[in-house]
Amino acid sequence: MNRFEEMNFFQDPELVADPYPYYEHLRGKCPVTPEPHHGVVMLTGYDEVVEVAQDAERWSSCTSVIGPFAAFPVPLEGDDVSGLIEEHRDKLPMNDQLPTFDPPVHTKHRALLMKLITPKRLKENGDRLAEFADGVLDGFLAGGEGEAISELAVPFSLYVIADLLGVPEEDRDRFAAVLQGKDVETSTLGSTEGQLSHSPMEFLYKSFVDYIEDRRRDPREDVLTAMAQATFPDGSLPEVMDVVRVAANLYSAGQETTVRLISSALQILADNPDVQRRLREEPGLIGNFIEETLRTESPIKGDFRLSKVPVTVGGVDLPAGTTVMLMNGAANRDPAHFEDPAVFDLERKNARHHIAFGRGVHTCPGAPLARAEAKICLERLLARTTDIRVSEKVHGPAGDRSYQYLPTFILRGLMNLHLEFTLPEAEA
Repeated sequence: MNRFEEMNFFQDPELVADPYPYYEHLRGKCPVTPEPHHGVVMLTGYDEVVEVAQDAERWSSCTSVIGPFAAFPVPLEGDDVSGLIEEHRDKLPMNDQLPTFDPPVHTKHRALLMKLITPKRLKENGDRLAEFADGVLDGFLAGGEGEAISELAVPFSLYVIADLLGVPEEDRDRFAAVLQGKDVETSTLGSTEGQLSHSPMEFLYKSFVDYIEDRRRDPREDVLTAMAQATFPDGSLPEVMDVVRVAANLYSAGQETTVRLISSALQILADNPDVQRRLREEPGLIGNFIEETLRTESPIKGDFRLSKVPVTVGGVDLPAGTTVMLMNGAANRDPAHFEDPAVFDLERKNARHHIAFGRGVHTCPGAPLARAEAKICLERLLARTTDIRVSEKVHGPAGDRSYQYLPTFILRGLMNLHLEFTLPEAEA
């Protein structure tokens, strides 16, 4: 028997470090394959993942972030379980998070979210990206080596998202502690140990409740006031918690995704001198480098959907109440869509066709900001160094590296990345 047949994707540490052979095994059997441990149907084909992601009519997102680790409160029986989902969704963990909403509620709240990240705010925020990047790099580069996630990616993305949402400067250290996992409740989402907190963002909720209530009582000329006064599409004023949930989700999810993108990009950059040299010579390729990073190392491995009615996906019939995992990381390496998918191709023409940020109504609204952050961070780092290397004393020699990855089945990302760099004479 193939060893992958007995492996548990949701709990096997080997698949945390390197899930890609497992993805290939599943797709080789069928792009719509039941796994034997938790009753989840795994979608590894690009077309199949996109089809389900874009179909909010027949598929519910109520279990999108909890997957197999929270049983539905009642049996899902019958050929249409839509009513059961709506009746009992408030009993599910994470039910107050935007990714678990279905239309029309999701449509209403996503419209509110888009009022918080308007093109005007993104431009104002983007104008300061280089300033934020250089501020963090001043400290990171000073010693000639450093841990790129905690000392560069996290603080940089923190400054950016905090600025976007108008978080007061005096509170940003507290937010940094939460988002670096020092708050226990933020570290359980997608854990391979099966742990799950009902609401892992209580700290963010409390903070934003205070901000929004204060600005409604005492409006000012700031971003938080604009958030407090934002309305739903019908002109009604949201409850305070509606605004808070959207802001907290954008803060935590947006920051986390950006950190994983930047750290993966830095790992690839430092581990491939030829790619690094090419980007120094042709910085115009940095954008495509980021897209190929997203394709080959998707920050989100995938999420889940629950079928409301009987459906057929990839020729496979699935009954109502079926849980499927949309495996973005696998779909982005589907050879039917990407030639030599395991190869990192700096000039890949269709690199941007990846679905690292999802598809359909739940496509990540912060994707443009994440791309902009990664691009500026890489541009400034390359401009201020002449060479970037992976630390052999921490990660081992080239060809025999040792990296630790987040022990979750939802996120894909390094836990640490130690780099060494050479500075130009002007910086040294």
